[in-house]
Amino acid sequence: MNEKLVQRIAGEIEEIKNAGLYKTERIIESAQEAEIVVGGKNVLNFCANNYLGLSSHPKVIEAAHRAIDQRGYGMSSVRFICGTQDIHKQLEKKLSDFLGTEDTILYAAAFDANGGVFEPLFQEQDAIISDALNHASIIDGIRLCKAQRFRYEHNNMQDLEAKLKEAATCRSRIIVTDGSFSMDG
Repeated sequence: MNEKLVQRIAGEIEEIKNAGLYKTERIIESAQEAEIVVGGKNVLNFCANNYLGLSSHPKVIEAAHRAIDQRGYGMSSVRFICGTQDIHKQLEKKLSDFLGTEDTILYAAAFDANGGVFEPLFQEQDAIISDALNHASIIDGIRLCKAQRFRYEHNNMQDLEAKLKEAATCRSRIIVTDGSFSMDG
């Protein structure tokens, strides 16, 4: 590798460390539940996506074993290339029935869902008004669409009202806010 590049990167890493922004990997020594083991200590896990603890629920584990035995592990590609499995459609139907909606689509992660929801729904004549502390996936999803973008100060209803007025001539205005603000710790 180019020695100048290596030196530059090493210097940047040192600056990041000095600023207290260097991240190190936390090795988790247990199942990812509400309480996990890190460095031999039990700690509360406030940063996982497993909010409801379903990843370690016995019925979920049992169903996962059955699915692996019957179908193998994972898809060969995304559903719109290789196809959608019948078990996914069955789950989507059950979710739609439960929610009382016409249809449902499963995404592998919330990041994927947020990345794909805005672009097909909003065009240049629409406005999306977003809380400044929305999750990065929401922000990225909004950036991917052609709508006019407005950002209001976190939880500031006066600023939100100002942005709504600023976007008053748009075909539609949507306010996008996070359910649980996780980006500022």
